[in-house]
Amino acid sequence: MSDGSSRSRRSVSPARCSLNVRRLAALFSLDSFAGGFVVQAFLVFWFQRRFGATTEQMGLVFFGTGLLQAGSSIIAGWLGARIGLLNTMVFTHLPSNAFLIAVPFAPSLPWAIVLLMCRSVLSQMDVPARQAYVVTMVDPSERTAAAAYTNSARYLTRPLGPVGAGALMRVALSGPFVVAGGLKMIYDVILYSTFRRAGIDAAPDVPAPEAKNEGV
Repeated sequence: MSDGSSRSRRSVSPARCSLNVRRLAALFSLDSFAGGFVVQAFLVFWFQRRFGATTEQMGLVFFGTGLLQAGSSIIAGWLGARIGLLNTMVFTHLPSNAFLIAVPFAPSLPWAIVLLMCRSVLSQMDVPARQAYVVTMVDPSERTAAAAYTNSARYLTRPLGPVGAGALMRVALSGPFVVAGGLKMIYDVILYSTFRRAGIDAAPDVPAPEAKNEGV
């Protein structure tokens, strides 16, 4: 970790760190709850009902989305080092949710798959940045506890998403896409507005300019 990010973390009091971790846990639980609306089982069911997609086709789709998510996770590290962790979390997550909301409005199966793939390219780029952001705001001795606390909040709320999606599908089959994307966008906006001035993001390292010997 750079000296700049270490100084930024140390400048935040322990009480403030604890408050920030609780805030993050609450926001992560909202994001996880929203993600539960569009689990793979729902996607398979919806694509079959909407476009007649076969299980073999959906298997290939999930294979492709998995590869895209793996590649995007690697890019996330490079991006976070240049624009900051918080910016990486928010400005990759927002457009991915726009793609998610657009899926049910696709006119055909190929277009729906393309939108889902576009969403997959961006949807997981916030994960490495999110994990790094949590440990950046606490002392090394507290990192395991902070990670466990925020991850537990996600695990507690995610199972509620499919329950809500099942009830919503009785009213609108494509409703889970819109609700999930909308809630995730709300999460992004609150996350950015809450922490953009918190002073705990690991800023990109900017090398100091070299001294030049200028002639008299």
